[in-house]
Amino acid sequence: MKRIIISIIIILIAGSAAAWVFYSGNGKSDEITDRSVHVERGNLVEYALAVGQIEPRNEIEVKSKISGVVNKVYAEAGDYVMEGDPLLEIRPDPTPLELAEAKRNVERTEITLDNLQREMYRMEQLKARDMVSEHEYQDLERRLRDAEISLQLNRERLELLESGRILIGETLIESVVKAPTEGFILEKMVDLGDPIVPLTSYQAGTPLMTLARMDDLLFKGTVDEIDVGKIEEGMLTEIRVGALPGAEVHGEVTKISLKSTTRDNSIVFPVEIRITESSGRTLRAGYSANANIIVERRDDVLLIPERVVTYEDGKSTIEVPGNGGNGRIEREVELGLSDAIHVEVIEGLEEDEVVLEKPVRTLATN
Repeated sequence: MKRIIISIIIILIAGSAAAWVFYSGNGKSDEITDRSVHVERGNLVEYALAVGQIEPRNEIEVKSKISGVVNKVYAEAGDYVMEGDPLLEIRPDPTPLELAEAKRNVERTEITLDNLQREMYRMEQLKARDMVSEHEYQDLERRLRDAEISLQLNRERLELLESGRILIGETLIESVVKAPTEGFILEKMVDLGDPIVPLTSYQAGTPLMTLARMDDLLFKGTVDEIDVGKIEEGMLTEIRVGALPGAEVHGEVTKISLKSTTRDNSIVFPVEIRITESSGRTLRAGYSANANIIVERRDDVLLIPERVVTYEDGKSTIEVPGNGGNGRIEREVELGLSDAIHVEVIEGLEEDEVVLEKPVRTLATN
């Protein structure tokens, strides 16, 4: 019986303690005021964010000036080539109609030239007897030269259609596409046997390869309209490349567009940043990256977390401990540069002075 009574007493005491804890925490809020930070010295940087990717300054699209099919491939994506190095060989693949027309053009100009040569022979005999004017003789001479050039042109066209190469004077015209400049082959768009449409004044032609120098790279991206007014050409940047975490890549703003574009329902402005330092890391065309454009920098200034500041009615205030460390005293301060985490203190606080955190209110449920 005694043991039962003791158990009941213990249960009553535990229940009373639990009820006290519950009802004492049933208020609307409880303020925690003992947290604080110290005013410290440090460096502060304001950034404007640009989002984009790494690209070569000049990316050249290589095309062919003759039609046909890819017969040989001399270089692959990733190869470094010098100006004039062979890239592809295009085998002429004329249609039966094109080949027939080329042969008939040769035959027709041969007949025309033969007739004009006969006429010239007669004209020379008449001219020796002063029976034709000088004007008539020169006119026939001009038509004879035109016929000779036409025949040569038609023969060269036929040879080019049949063999894919021809020597004109000291110039070799062939169906081998060569590199227009030195650089890396970024992409090869065709394979053996693929048909090729030539580049002409009325058609774009088939892209064969893209070529670029990778020692002259740009960051191309966009800046939000809120930040574009802060940045200027020549500002330094810190670039974060997604594929190269920890890589220190730096650049300089070289171009800010005067016209905006719309991206995801936001107004943004295109910018270009010349990459000046990659710390020996290999940058590849197409890497996505973010560029932090350094708008302003302050070194060795007083700093406090921006979360402890209250902005109201155009004033900036913080709270410091009262006399003897009791209570809270509100103090107005003059602030400067902010990076959204820390803010510069110009007046109102000294180094190592204590600033109280804002009271944290804990909500209680019934």
